[in-house]
Amino acid sequence: MDGAVFPTETTHQALREGVRALCAQFDSAYWQRVDEARAYPEEFVAALTKAGWMAALIPEEYGGSGLTLTEASVIMEEITRSGANAGCCHGQMYNMNTLLRHGSEAQKRRYLPKIASGELRLQAMGVTEPVAGTDTSRIRTFAERRGDRYVVNGQKVWTSRLQHSELMILLARTTPLAEVKKRTDGMSVFLVDTREALGRGMSVRPIRNMVNHETNEVFFDNLEIPAENLIGEEGKGFRYILDGLNAERILIAAECIGDGYWFVERAVRYAKERVVFERPIGQNQGVQFPIAECYMEIEAANLMRWKAAALFDAHKHCGAEANMAKHLAAKASWEAANVCLQTHGGFGFAAEYDVERKFRETRLYLVAPISTNLILSYIAEHVLGLPRSF
Repeated sequence: MDGAVFPTETTHQALREGVRALCAQFDSAYWQRVDEARAYPEEFVAALTKAGWMAALIPEEYGGSGLTLTEASVIMEEITRSGANAGCCHGQMYNMNTLLRHGSEAQKRRYLPKIASGELRLQAMGVTEPVAGTDTSRIRTFAERRGDRYVVNGQKVWTSRLQHSELMILLARTTPLAEVKKRTDGMSVFLVDTREALGRGMSVRPIRNMVNHETNEVFFDNLEIPAENLIGEEGKGFRYILDGLNAERILIAAECIGDGYWFVERAVRYAKERVVFERPIGQNQGVQFPIAECYMEIEAANLMRWKAAALFDAHKHCGAEANMAKHLAAKASWEAANVCLQTHGGFGFAAEYDVERKFRETRLYLVAPISTNLILSYIAEHVLGLPRSF
Protein backbone atom coordinates (compact mmCIF):
# COMPACT_ATOMS: atom_id res chain seq x y z
CA MET A 1 0.00 0.00 0.00
CA ASP A 2 3.07 2.26 -0.02
CA GLY A 3 2.49 5.32 -2.14
CA ALA A 4 -1.24 4.63 -2.39
CA VAL A 5 -3.59 7.54 -2.84
CA PHE A 6 -6.56 7.06 -0.56
CA PRO A 7 -10.07 8.24 -1.43
CA THR A 8 -11.39 11.38 0.20
CA GLU A 9 -14.79 12.72 1.13
CA THR A 10 -15.31 13.82 -2.48
CA THR A 11 -14.20 10.53 -4.04
CA HIS A 12 -17.04 8.54 -5.66
CA GLN A 13 -19.00 11.78 -5.80
CA ALA A 14 -21.71 10.49 -8.16
CA LEU A 15 -22.24 7.48 -5.92
CA ARG A 16 -22.45 9.68 -2.83
CA GLU A 17 -24.92 12.05 -4.45
CA GLY A 18 -27.16 9.18 -5.52
CA VAL A 19 -27.33 7.71 -2.03
CA ARG A 20 -27.81 11.14 -0.45
CA ALA A 21 -30.70 11.90 -2.79
CA LEU A 22 -32.50 8.72 -1.78
CA CYS A 23 -31.82 9.19 1.94
CA ALA A 24 -33.11 12.77 1.73
CA GLN A 25 -36.58 11.32 1.08
CA PHE A 26 -36.56 9.93 4.64
CA ASP A 27 -36.24 12.83 7.05
CA SER A 28 -35.70 13.01 10.80
CA ALA A 29 -39.42 12.71 11.46
CA TYR A 30 -39.48 9.37 9.61
CA TRP A 31 -36.66 7.90 11.68
CA GLN A 32 -38.12 9.25 14.90
CA ARG A 33 -41.44 7.54 14.14
CA VAL A 34 -39.72 4.26 13.33
CA ASP A 35 -37.61 4.45 16.47
CA GLU A 36 -40.53 5.32 18.74
CA ALA A 37 -42.61 2.46 17.35
CA ARG A 38 -39.66 0.06 17.52
CA ALA A 39 -40.54 -0.77 13.94
CA TYR A 40 -38.53 -1.93 10.93
CA PRO A 41 -38.02 0.80 8.28
CA GLU A 42 -39.69 -1.18 5.50
CA GLU A 43 -40.13 1.81 3.19
CA PHE A 44 -36.49 2.85 3.47
CA VAL A 45 -35.09 -0.62 2.78
CA ALA A 46 -37.53 -1.09 -0.10
CA ALA A 47 -36.35 2.19 -1.63
CA LEU A 48 -32.70 1.15 -1.30
CA THR A 49 -33.50 -2.16 -2.95
CA LYS A 50 -35.48 -0.60 -5.80
CA ALA A 51 -32.65 1.84 -6.49
CA GLY A 52 -30.17 -1.05 -6.67
CA TRP A 53 -28.05 -0.08 -3.69
CA MET A 54 -28.72 -3.35 -1.86
CA ALA A 55 -27.39 -5.27 -4.87
CA ALA A 56 -24.19 -3.25 -4.99
CA LEU A 57 -21.83 -6.21 -4.50
CA ILE A 58 -23.65 -8.63 -6.80
CA PRO A 59 -21.86 -8.98 -10.16
CA GLU A 60 -23.65 -7.55 -13.19
CA GLU A 61 -24.04 -11.02 -14.74
CA TYR A 62 -26.38 -11.88 -11.86
CA GLY A 63 -28.34 -8.65 -12.02
CA GLY A 64 -26.35 -6.55 -9.58
CA SER A 65 -24.18 -3.46 -9.85
CA GLY A 66 -20.83 -5.22 -9.55
CA LEU A 67 -19.36 -2.62 -7.22
CA THR A 68 -16.33 -3.13 -5.00
CA LEU A 69 -16.42 -3.34 -1.21
CA THR A 70 -14.80 0.10 -1.19
CA GLU A 71 -17.80 1.49 -3.06
CA ALA A 72 -20.22 -0.47 -0.87
CA SER A 73 -18.58 1.12 2.15
CA VAL A 74 -19.33 4.56 0.68
CA ILE A 75 -23.00 3.59 0.46
CA MET A 76 -23.04 2.58 4.14
CA GLU A 77 -21.19 5.75 5.14
CA GLU A 78 -23.66 7.98 3.34
CA ILE A 79 -26.66 6.19 4.85
CA THR A 80 -25.53 6.88 8.41
CA ARG A 81 -24.24 10.33 7.56
CA SER A 82 -27.75 11.19 6.37
CA GLY A 83 -29.08 10.44 9.86
CA ALA A 84 -30.47 7.01 8.98
CA ASN A 85 -29.83 3.74 10.80
CA ALA A 86 -27.89 1.39 8.49
CA GLY A 87 -28.31 -1.48 10.96
CA CYS A 88 -31.58 -2.27 9.21
CA CYS A 89 -29.87 -3.20 5.96
CA HIS A 90 -26.11 -3.66 6.26
CA GLY A 91 -26.38 -7.43 6.74
CA GLN A 92 -27.10 -8.08 3.09
CA MET A 93 -23.93 -6.25 2.12
CA TYR A 94 -21.53 -8.34 4.15
CA ASN A 95 -23.45 -11.64 4.15
CA MET A 96 -23.18 -11.55 0.36
CA ASN A 97 -19.44 -12.19 0.42
CA THR A 98 -19.70 -15.71 1.81
CA LEU A 99 -21.98 -16.69 -1.07
CA LEU A 100 -20.07 -14.67 -3.69
CA ARG A 101 -16.64 -16.03 -2.82
CA HIS A 102 -17.45 -19.60 -1.82
CA GLY A 103 -20.84 -20.51 -3.24
CA SER A 104 -21.17 -22.83 -6.23
CA GLU A 105 -22.12 -21.50 -9.64
CA ALA A 106 -25.50 -23.21 -9.30
CA GLN A 107 -26.12 -21.47 -5.96
CA LYS A 108 -25.15 -18.08 -7.38
CA ARG A 109 -27.42 -18.46 -10.40
CA ARG A 110 -30.29 -19.66 -8.23
CA TYR A 111 -30.15 -16.95 -5.57
CA LEU A 112 -28.22 -13.87 -6.67
CA PRO A 113 -30.63 -12.60 -9.37
CA LYS A 114 -33.54 -12.87 -6.93
CA ILE A 115 -31.55 -11.05 -4.23
CA ALA A 116 -30.63 -8.35 -6.73
CA SER A 117 -34.28 -7.84 -7.73
CA GLY A 118 -35.46 -7.77 -4.12
CA GLU A 119 -37.49 -10.97 -4.41
CA LEU A 120 -35.21 -12.50 -1.77
CA ARG A 121 -33.31 -10.84 1.06
CA LEU A 122 -30.07 -12.16 2.56
CA GLN A 123 -30.04 -10.03 5.70
CA ALA A 124 -29.42 -12.65 8.41
CA MET A 125 -26.35 -14.52 9.62
CA GLY A 126 -26.52 -17.17 12.36
CA VAL A 127 -23.10 -17.45 14.00
CA THR A 128 -23.10 -16.28 17.64
CA GLU A 129 -24.36 -18.61 20.38
CA PRO A 130 -25.31 -17.90 24.01
CA VAL A 131 -22.56 -20.04 25.58
CA ALA A 132 -19.77 -19.59 23.02
CA GLY A 133 -20.18 -15.83 22.62
CA THR A 134 -17.28 -14.49 20.57
CA ASP A 135 -15.40 -17.82 20.82
CA THR A 136 -16.86 -19.10 17.56
CA SER A 137 -14.78 -22.29 17.72
CA ARG A 138 -16.95 -23.42 20.67
CA ILE A 139 -20.31 -23.28 18.93
CA ARG A 140 -22.58 -26.23 19.69
CA THR A 141 -25.17 -26.03 16.93
CA PHE A 142 -24.65 -29.27 15.01
CA ALA A 143 -25.61 -30.30 11.49
CA GLU A 144 -25.65 -34.07 10.94
CA ARG A 145 -25.58 -35.43 7.38
CA ARG A 146 -28.41 -37.86 6.71
CA GLY A 147 -28.55 -38.86 3.08
CA ASP A 148 -29.31 -35.83 0.92
CA ARG A 149 -30.09 -33.60 3.89
CA TYR A 150 -28.49 -32.13 7.01
CA VAL A 151 -30.41 -32.18 10.29
CA VAL A 152 -29.63 -29.19 12.51
CA ASN A 153 -30.04 -28.89 16.28
CA GLY A 154 -28.88 -26.03 18.46
CA GLN A 155 -29.36 -22.36 19.19
CA LYS A 156 -28.16 -18.97 17.96
CA VAL A 157 -28.43 -15.52 19.51
CA TRP A 158 -28.20 -11.94 18.21
CA THR A 159 -29.31 -13.12 14.78
CA SER A 160 -30.34 -9.79 13.34
CA ARG A 161 -32.95 -9.00 10.68
CA LEU A 162 -34.10 -12.64 10.56
CA GLN A 163 -37.75 -11.58 10.52
CA HIS A 164 -37.04 -9.53 7.40
CA SER A 165 -34.88 -12.02 5.55
CA GLU A 166 -35.88 -14.94 3.34
CA LEU A 167 -32.34 -16.36 3.47
CA MET A 168 -29.87 -16.86 6.31
CA ILE A 169 -26.19 -17.77 6.35
CA LEU A 170 -25.81 -20.43 9.09
CA LEU A 171 -22.59 -21.68 10.66
CA ALA A 172 -22.82 -25.08 12.37
CA ARG A 173 -20.50 -27.85 13.44
CA THR A 174 -20.44 -30.90 11.19
CA THR A 175 -17.60 -32.60 13.06
CA PRO A 176 -17.55 -32.70 16.88
CA LEU A 177 -14.98 -30.40 18.49
CA ALA A 178 -13.30 -33.38 20.19
CA GLU A 179 -12.56 -34.95 16.79
CA VAL A 180 -10.76 -32.06 15.07
CA LYS A 181 -7.09 -31.07 15.25
CA LYS A 182 -7.80 -27.34 15.14
CA ARG A 183 -10.74 -25.78 16.95
CA THR A 184 -11.69 -23.87 13.82
CA ASP A 185 -11.98 -27.05 11.73
CA GLY A 186 -15.15 -29.08 11.39
CA MET A 187 -17.58 -26.19 10.91
CA SER A 188 -19.69 -25.73 7.79
CA VAL A 189 -21.78 -22.96 6.24
CA PHE A 190 -25.32 -23.42 4.98
CA LEU A 191 -27.81 -21.23 3.17
CA VAL A 192 -31.15 -21.55 4.97
CA ASP A 193 -34.47 -20.65 3.40
CA THR A 194 -36.25 -19.13 6.40
CA ARG A 195 -39.66 -19.42 4.73
CA GLU A 196 -39.31 -23.20 4.71
CA ALA A 197 -37.55 -23.40 8.08
CA LEU A 198 -39.89 -21.34 10.30
CA GLY A 199 -42.28 -23.66 12.09
CA ARG A 200 -40.57 -26.70 10.60
CA GLY A 201 -37.64 -27.05 12.94
CA MET A 202 -36.71 -23.39 13.44
CA SER A 203 -38.31 -20.97 15.88
CA VAL A 204 -37.53 -17.35 16.67
CA ARG A 205 -37.74 -15.22 19.82
CA PRO A 206 -37.22 -11.47 19.36
CA ILE A 207 -34.83 -9.69 21.74
CA ARG A 208 -35.98 -6.23 22.79
CA ASN A 209 -32.94 -3.99 23.12
CA MET A 210 -31.71 -0.46 23.74
CA VAL A 211 -31.45 0.27 20.03
CA ASN A 212 -34.27 -0.18 17.55
CA HIS A 213 -32.41 -3.15 16.09
CA GLU A 214 -34.34 -6.23 14.98
CA THR A 215 -32.43 -9.14 16.52
CA ASN A 216 -33.38 -12.57 17.80
CA GLU A 217 -32.68 -15.84 19.51
CA VAL A 218 -33.09 -18.74 17.10
CA PHE A 219 -33.76 -22.36 18.05
CA PHE A 220 -33.18 -25.38 15.82
CA ASP A 221 -34.99 -28.63 16.57
CA ASN A 222 -34.29 -31.22 13.87
CA LEU A 223 -34.35 -28.60 11.13
CA GLU A 224 -33.74 -30.27 7.76
CA ILE A 225 -31.59 -28.46 5.20
CA PRO A 226 -31.00 -29.84 1.68
CA ALA A 227 -27.38 -30.94 1.22
CA GLU A 228 -27.23 -28.75 -1.89
CA ASN A 229 -27.47 -25.72 0.44
CA LEU A 230 -24.01 -26.44 1.85
CA ILE A 231 -21.72 -23.58 0.80
CA GLY A 232 -18.27 -24.72 -0.25
CA GLU A 233 -16.65 -27.76 1.31
CA GLU A 234 -17.89 -29.40 4.50
CA GLY A 235 -15.69 -28.64 7.50
CA LYS A 236 -14.15 -25.44 6.11
CA GLY A 237 -16.94 -23.06 7.01
CA PHE A 238 -14.98 -21.02 9.52
CA ARG A 239 -12.58 -19.90 6.78
CA TYR A 240 -15.49 -18.94 4.55
CA ILE A 241 -17.20 -16.98 7.30
CA LEU A 242 -14.04 -14.94 7.86
CA ASP A 243 -14.43 -13.36 4.42
CA GLY A 244 -17.88 -12.22 5.42
CA LEU A 245 -16.67 -11.02 8.82
CA ASN A 246 -13.83 -8.96 7.35
CA ALA A 247 -16.32 -7.33 4.98
CA GLU A 248 -18.67 -6.80 7.91
CA ARG A 249 -16.02 -5.00 9.95
CA ILE A 250 -15.01 -2.76 7.07
CA LEU A 251 -18.62 -1.81 6.32
CA ILE A 252 -19.36 -1.21 10.01
CA ALA A 253 -16.28 1.02 10.14
CA ALA A 254 -17.71 3.02 7.26
CA GLU A 255 -21.05 3.33 9.06
CA CYS A 256 -19.30 4.59 12.18
CA ILE A 257 -17.39 7.11 10.11
CA GLY A 258 -20.68 8.32 8.64
CA ASP A 259 -22.11 8.58 12.15
CA GLY A 260 -18.99 10.42 13.30
CA TYR A 261 -19.30 13.02 10.57
CA TRP A 262 -23.00 13.41 11.39
CA PHE A 263 -22.22 14.08 15.06
CA VAL A 264 -19.46 16.56 14.22
CA GLU A 265 -21.64 18.40 11.70
CA ARG A 266 -24.52 18.62 14.17
CA ALA A 267 -22.23 19.79 16.97
CA VAL A 268 -20.65 22.47 14.75
CA ARG A 269 -24.03 23.72 13.58
CA TYR A 270 -25.44 23.94 17.09
CA ALA A 271 -22.27 25.54 18.47
CA LYS A 272 -22.54 28.29 15.85
CA GLU A 273 -26.25 28.90 16.41
CA ARG A 274 -26.57 28.59 20.17
CA VAL A 275 -25.97 31.91 21.91
CA VAL A 276 -25.35 32.03 25.67
CA PHE A 277 -23.88 34.99 27.56
CA GLU A 278 -24.30 37.04 24.37
CA ARG A 279 -21.91 34.92 22.30
CA PRO A 280 -22.14 31.67 20.30
CA ILE A 281 -20.97 28.77 22.45
CA GLY A 282 -18.73 27.67 19.58
CA GLN A 283 -16.55 30.69 20.29
CA ASN A 284 -15.42 29.01 23.51
CA GLN A 285 -12.36 26.78 23.26
CA GLY A 286 -13.94 24.42 25.77
CA VAL A 287 -16.56 23.70 23.12
CA GLN A 288 -14.32 24.02 20.04
CA PHE A 289 -11.47 21.74 21.04
CA PRO A 290 -13.43 18.52 21.74
CA ILE A 291 -15.24 18.87 18.40
CA ALA A 292 -11.98 19.49 16.55
CA GLU A 293 -10.36 16.47 18.20
CA CYS A 294 -13.30 14.25 17.24
CA TYR A 295 -13.02 15.37 13.64
CA MET A 296 -9.33 14.45 13.55
CA GLU A 297 -9.99 11.01 15.05
CA ILE A 298 -12.68 10.31 12.44
CA GLU A 299 -10.37 11.38 9.63
CA ALA A 300 -7.63 9.07 10.95
CA ALA A 301 -10.00 6.11 11.26
CA ASN A 302 -11.20 6.80 7.75
CA LEU A 303 -7.71 6.19 6.36
CA MET A 304 -7.63 2.72 7.91
CA ARG A 305 -11.08 2.03 6.45
CA TRP A 306 -9.82 2.83 2.94
CA LYS A 307 -6.74 0.66 3.41
CA ALA A 308 -8.73 -2.32 4.69
CA ALA A 309 -11.28 -2.04 1.87
CA ALA A 310 -8.55 -1.81 -0.78
CA LEU A 311 -6.88 -4.96 0.56
CA PHE A 312 -10.20 -6.81 0.65
CA ASP A 313 -10.98 -5.84 -2.95
CA ALA A 314 -7.52 -7.04 -4.00
CA HIS A 315 -8.23 -10.43 -2.33
CA LYS A 316 -5.30 -9.87 0.04
CA HIS A 317 -5.11 -10.68 3.75
CA CYS A 318 -6.87 -7.89 5.59
CA GLY A 319 -7.86 -9.33 8.98
CA ALA A 320 -5.69 -6.91 10.95
CA GLU A 321 -6.69 -3.91 8.89
CA ALA A 322 -10.42 -4.77 9.00
CA ASN A 323 -10.28 -5.15 12.77
CA MET A 324 -8.30 -1.94 13.25
CA ALA A 325 -10.65 0.02 10.99
CA LYS A 326 -13.69 -1.16 12.89
CA HIS A 327 -12.09 -0.48 16.29
CA LEU A 328 -10.80 2.99 15.45
CA ALA A 329 -14.00 4.07 13.71
CA ALA A 330 -16.26 2.80 16.50
CA LYS A 331 -14.18 4.62 19.12
CA ALA A 332 -14.10 7.84 17.08
CA SER A 333 -17.84 7.75 16.46
CA TRP A 334 -18.67 7.10 20.10
CA GLU A 335 -16.49 9.96 21.26
CA ALA A 336 -18.10 12.23 18.68
CA ALA A 337 -21.50 11.13 19.97
CA ASN A 338 -20.52 12.11 23.51
CA VAL A 339 -19.17 15.47 22.40
CA CYS A 340 -22.23 16.19 20.27
CA LEU A 341 -24.55 15.40 23.16
CA GLN A 342 -22.48 17.52 25.54
CA THR A 343 -22.45 20.41 23.06
CA HIS A 344 -26.26 20.33 22.86
CA GLY A 345 -26.57 20.19 26.63
CA GLY A 346 -30.11 19.41 27.75
CA PHE A 347 -31.42 19.61 24.18
CA GLY A 348 -29.23 16.62 23.31
CA PHE A 349 -31.66 14.46 25.28
CA ALA A 350 -34.67 15.72 23.34
CA ALA A 351 -35.78 13.21 20.70
CA GLU A 352 -36.57 15.94 18.17
CA TYR A 353 -32.84 16.70 17.76
CA ASP A 354 -32.02 13.06 16.82
CA VAL A 355 -28.82 13.19 18.88
CA GLU A 356 -30.05 10.77 21.56
CA ARG A 357 -31.23 8.27 18.92
CA LYS A 358 -27.96 8.33 17.01
CA PHE A 359 -26.11 8.26 20.35
CA ARG A 360 -27.77 4.92 21.15
CA GLU A 361 -27.29 3.54 17.67
CA THR A 362 -23.56 4.20 17.40
CA ARG A 363 -22.85 2.86 20.91
CA LEU A 364 -23.67 -0.62 19.63
CA TYR A 365 -20.52 -0.79 17.54
CA LEU A 366 -18.13 -0.81 20.47
CA VAL A 367 -19.72 -4.14 21.40
CA ALA A 368 -20.86 -5.66 18.12
CA PRO A 369 -20.24 -7.19 15.68
CA ILE A 370 -17.02 -7.83 17.61
CA SER A 371 -16.04 -6.36 20.96
CA THR A 372 -13.14 -3.97 21.31
CA ASN A 373 -11.38 -6.36 23.70
CA LEU A 374 -11.32 -9.18 21.16
CA ILE A 375 -9.89 -6.84 18.53
CA LEU A 376 -7.16 -5.77 20.93
CA SER A 377 -6.37 -9.43 21.64
CA TYR A 378 -6.21 -10.16 17.92
CA ILE A 379 -3.79 -7.30 17.22
CA ALA A 380 -1.65 -8.17 20.23
CA GLU A 381 -1.29 -11.81 19.18
CA HIS A 382 -1.37 -11.79 15.38
CA VAL A 383 0.31 -8.47 14.65
CA LEU A 384 2.59 -7.83 17.62
CA GLY A 385 3.46 -11.48 18.34
CA LEU A 386 2.46 -11.40 22.00
CA PRO A 387 1.40 -14.65 23.74
CA ARG A 388 -2.19 -15.78 23.20
CA SER A 389 -4.31 -14.37 26.02
CA PHE A 390 -7.20 -16.83 25.87
